[in-house]
Amino acid sequence: MTKGVAGIGKTILVQKFILDWADGIAIQNVDFIFPLSFRELNLVMSDQFSFDRLLTELYPELKELEDSENYQDCQVVFIFDGLDESRIPLNFQPKMWVSDVKQTSSVSALVRSLIQGTLFPSALIWVTSRPAAASQIPLQKINLMTEVQGFSNPQKEEYFRKRISDESRAKTIISHIKASKSLHIMCHIPVFCWIAAMVLQQMLEQDNNQEIPKTLTEMFIHFLLIQTARTDQKYHAQNKTDVIKPLASQKKHILKLSELAFKNLENGNVMFYEEDLREYGIDISDTVYSGMCTEIFKEESLFHQKKVYCFVHLSIQEFLAALHIFVSYTRQMETMGTFFCLEEALKWAVTKVLESSNGHLDLFLRFLLGISLERNQSLLQGLLNRTHSSSASIQRMCQYIKELNNEDLSPERYISLLQCLFEMHDHSMHKEIQQYLKAPRGSKQKLSPAHCSALAHMLLMSDEVLDEFDLKQYNTSDEGRRRLLPAVGIFRKALLNACKINKISCNTVKRSLQSANSMIELDLSHNDLGQCGVHTLAAGLTSPYCKLQILRSVDYVELPISHMFTGPYMFSLLLFLRLDDCNLSEETCMTVASVLHSASSLIELDLSNNDLGDSGVQLLSTGLCNPNCKLQTLRLSACLISVKSCDFLASSLTSNPHHLKELDLSYNHPGQSGTKRLSEFLKDPHCKLETIKYVHRQLYLTNFSFCLDAFELTLDPNTAGSLLSLDEGNRAAKYFSDKLPYPDHPDRFDWGDQVLCRESQQLLCQT
Repeated sequence: MTKGVAGIGKTILVQKFILDWADGIAIQNVDFIFPLSFRELNLVMSDQFSFDRLLTELYPELKELEDSENYQDCQVVFIFDGLDESRIPLNFQPKMWVSDVKQTSSVSALVRSLIQGTLFPSALIWVTSRPAAASQIPLQKINLMTEVQGFSNPQKEEYFRKRISDESRAKTIISHIKASKSLHIMCHIPVFCWIAAMVLQQMLEQDNNQEIPKTLTEMFIHFLLIQTARTDQKYHAQNKTDVIKPLASQKKHILKLSELAFKNLENGNVMFYEEDLREYGIDISDTVYSGMCTEIFKEESLFHQKKVYCFVHLSIQEFLAALHIFVSYTRQMETMGTFFCLEEALKWAVTKVLESSNGHLDLFLRFLLGISLERNQSLLQGLLNRTHSSSASIQRMCQYIKELNNEDLSPERYISLLQCLFEMHDHSMHKEIQQYLKAPRGSKQKLSPAHCSALAHMLLMSDEVLDEFDLKQYNTSDEGRRRLLPAVGIFRKALLNACKINKISCNTVKRSLQSANSMIELDLSHNDLGQCGVHTLAAGLTSPYCKLQILRSVDYVELPISHMFTGPYMFSLLLFLRLDDCNLSEETCMTVASVLHSASSLIELDLSNNDLGDSGVQLLSTGLCNPNCKLQTLRLSACLISVKSCDFLASSLTSNPHHLKELDLSYNHPGQSGTKRLSEFLKDPHCKLETIKYVHRQLYLTNFSFCLDAFELTLDPNTAGSLLSLDEGNRAAKYFSDKLPYPDHPDRFDWGDQVLCRESQQLLCQT
């Protein structure tokens, strides 16, 4: 699957892929490629077909073949473009699957069976989608997930220089785009670059002292003004410089399109058919609509020449939807007077948008709040009866947004709300953060959650890759730290240990790993992620964008490690994997062994403080003896292993003596015979083993099973975590699920189930 936001270039990527194949440049092992766009399949979604007949309907050329079924014996690629445009139900719950290309069924069943692999199992399937719709296909059915990132910063400049022939004007436009961070970020979308180039070039050509747009709303208002002026000039020969009259003359048509945009945006519909247009009183044969079709609303001929319509870009639909709501509210305000105020209407809209779980209305909200500014209302005079005073309402709305605090909202949604403030020309949060960053470390005040969202946004807008992100260093609340998480991807090293990261926060970390990021080290230890959290994290770890080399994993969780070790990318770069004290069992060792069998890059593996037992080490040894295993350090401290495990490890070292340098068997029962056998490898010139670690006096050490008698140790009550109760002699510790009222002490552990001994001990290393 390839995902990417609207207008980012997914369809162009598909077309380039097909062109390279047709020109003999790439993928020459493929015999046939069949693009099957969902917007075409929608047209026949209620019909019944065999898969063979559906293909020949879409590609009549296949009928000319002597045997149209020959393609079944070839290497075939089916490309389903635009999952987000699909109206076909894709329910992958257990159903009757289609397995024969001659079997007649619904289009939904044929598509599902192709993806499931029961129909045409040798075929390769490629699906493109916007992120919000990608979840329609279960993750376990996707072997490879990629994302179209859009223009890089140099490519943005390249686009404007190629689009605008006047070099001086192109330079001016680039400078203006760079000066507005929100515009510069949006320009990673090619379609937005096209809109910005059109608007800014025309405004500079007219040179009539107009204020250059600085926000998305202003840019889209000017885009609408330009398009309506061009349409009016073409069909009514109006003055090119008059922008008010074209809006007024086309008011009815624009508002009908706006109603269509809003009603379908709510339902996630981006494609329309003639019956949809008639429902909103839109006659596409009208010359006004014909003019708008070129740049705002476009028409395509698809399957059997049936017409289909859509807005040129989703953002245009979102802008017109916001315009519809604002016009509707202002009409009610004019009717109801003081009983209905703008501020209440905008608050209602914020609440409504935040109810959406996938954020598909966030840009709509930015446009709505932006349109409510008086300066923007004045530009839309041709559509509005009058402008409505909004300065006081806007100030209160800005404060309302800053104070929003809902734990169910993702940190990314709060950043989106922050962008709403920019549309209302409120940059106070960023100014306050800049002052905070300039202040000496010791004098820094506690950051509010809203400030943390602003800081995360500032970090994300930075073009720099930073070294270390230590979440604990920020003086803020747990909610504030949660709001900082979206910035984790721009750091090389992310220290999130003991920061109360939970299953919800794992979604944010996952999204960072699934997109372009710089992380090579991630520490998630001492966090209660739970089963769901680790499953979520695993989806990020298997992403092709994941560059992690060091992963410090979760404590005290029954880790579904088999999910973490799936996917072709997980171990292509990972060098250090630390899973100590993760409640792993012998069953896990089979999965780890399979990883060591593969061509992984792992050089250090820490499985300490897990109840693996001898049977677990036996399974692990099957991977250690494989020539593909490149481990240099293996830590098995406190793993409940005995002399039998030494035999398994010795066998592995005999088969694969070329890599392992350090072996930690501390706090186990290797026995004298086991220790002696392994020590022989230290003297073997053909074996790389240099160090074996073990505690001088053999004892088991597992969670809360402290064998203190072996060393006559006592526990230090000043270090005991809040979930441990010590006996009177400080010789035993008992675990409680509720916190105990210990007095504050600088040596006390923040993590509730840890304690130190008063006496120190030293491990003995044999080399």
